[in-house]
Amino acid sequence: MKQAEAPPDSKWSGPAHAGVKSPDPILLAHPAQRFAATAQRLEQLATGHPMNAWLRFMARLAHAQHVVASTLAPAAALSPAVVAQAAEARLPPLAADGHRREASWREGLTLLLEHIDGSELPLAAREAMEQLRRSEAVTLDQLADDFLRGELVATDAGAAVYVAAALQVYFTCSAARLRAEDLRLLEERALCPCCGSPSVSGLITATGVIPGTRYLYCSLCSTAWNHVRAMCITCGGTRQLFLQGIEGDPGVIKAETCGDCHTYVKLLYQLHDMQVDPYADDLASLGLDILVAEEGFARHAPNPLLLMG
Repeated sequence: MKQAEAPPDSKWSGPAHAGVKSPDPILLAHPAQRFAATAQRLEQLATGHPMNAWLRFMARLAHAQHVVASTLAPAAALSPAVVAQAAEARLPPLAADGHRREASWREGLTLLLEHIDGSELPLAAREAMEQLRRSEAVTLDQLADDFLRGELVATDAGAAVYVAAALQVYFTCSAARLRAEDLRLLEERALCPCCGSPSVSGLITATGVIPGTRYLYCSLCSTAWNHVRAMCITCGGTRQLFLQGIEGDPGVIKAETCGDCHTYVKLLYQLHDMQVDPYADDLASLGLDILVAEEGFARHAPNPLLLMG
């Protein structure tokens, strides 16, 4: 299969033919729904799951994110000129490692911690939360910078999961203030066109303009973007792709492994469960990660909330 050329703009998803519809290339998240849906799905998946307690904690964390997303004043919207300039240069307008964050992200972190019941958490987790509550603004910003640049040290992993959760809310709310039609898919198609972060998982749709479309879901700002199926999102290879799942599993989630670069990405199939959630189902399918890792495949990018895992 020949790899497609880079798109001329955000509305490109394949050759143009009269009367043929194309999937929306970019979908922005609704902050008031995104985290609530993840929390609800996590609660559902936790029932009878071997990691029941951990998934229920992650559900409480997602609910706290929903509270922050619903109550915190949004950051100032980017000017149309800034967005247009980024789109013209094929750069993400909310570039995670270069965007000047407003202080509201720290306010969101404080509110997030207030809405998490740490009474049943291990001592190390409670100490991490207390450390964040006592930290000065400059320390918190440094933690955020280290996380976004992939420079965290192991001793910060416990605190970083809350920093990551707060940053997810901040960037999701910031991205939601943009217009999808003003954005462009990046030449590096595996990265989010809004903030430049990698995806957490992919979803194969069962509804919409073209059922069977693959969307990648950003691990940071929750933006979704269309990506060609049957193509490795890491190396672009097409010849050594295979789908792997856990025997006896209903087929809701599989790993697409690439024999060329030895990486994998998770794919969620909406056809088998309309309630599937790109974030919750990824967390609940660590057994699949272990399975493909034992076969020598590396995940294309980590889930930000698995730093503590």
